[in-house]
Amino acid sequence: MERRVAERLRGALGPLGLEAHALKVGWYNAVLQPAFHLPYPDDTLAFVVLSTPSMFDKALKPFVNKERLKIIRDPVDQCISHHLSHVKEKFPDQRVDVMFDYEMLPSRKPKFLAQTAAHVAGAAFYYQRKDVKLDPWGKKKIFGVCIHPKYGGWFAIRGLLLFPDIQVPFLEQPSPVDCVSTEEKRIELLEQFNFHWQDGRYRDIIEVKERYSEEQKAYFATPPAERLRLLGLSQ
Repeated sequence: MERRVAERLRGALGPLGLEAHALKVGWYNAVLQPAFHLPYPDDTLAFVVLSTPSMFDKALKPFVNKERLKIIRDPVDQCISHHLSHVKEKFPDQRVDVMFDYEMLPSRKPKFLAQTAAHVAGAAFYYQRKDVKLDPWGKKKIFGVCIHPKYGGWFAIRGLLLFPDIQVPFLEQPSPVDCVSTEEKRIELLEQFNFHWQDGRYRDIIEVKERYSEEQKAYFATPPAERLRLLGLSQ
């Protein structure tokens, strides 16, 4: 069942520059405090959805051109929401719950922890402070970051698709590729991400197969309020 769902999802999302990686809810819940658990049985099938560098040209720009006359507040969020809602239509006999990376619960906690989901699904390795043996940061707050084996840091985690009626007790958990394997490189990655994230150097911590185009870099480097102008939209 998981394979059929995965093939249908990849057929729908691949041409848009999106990836879907399967996981069981239990894998995710097992590594988090109860306050962050997803309220589904452990064997429930889910997919974490990533956007790759090609999403900008394959999905975002066509979406903006099509929706040009409608009110667009955040083009990327609305584009992803549009396409993931459309994906639900491909499963008319299944309940499909969608969570987006930007959604919050009333408690102000995120609906799901995107980087944890990507890690347990084997999609990208979530490098955290605990992955460094000789911690050089003392009392500083250090945030972790996911690195994709093909795209490095040139990708984003966009959402989670849950199939509450599909239980996959025998799904085997893949390990994420540990592509930043030395202590020195992990320290460099976390330093760059936490203290120099604006320059984007952390994204190239490994040799990547594809990165954002100059147009896409300019878009994401622009303050959100001014991005519509770059896409030819009025404020």
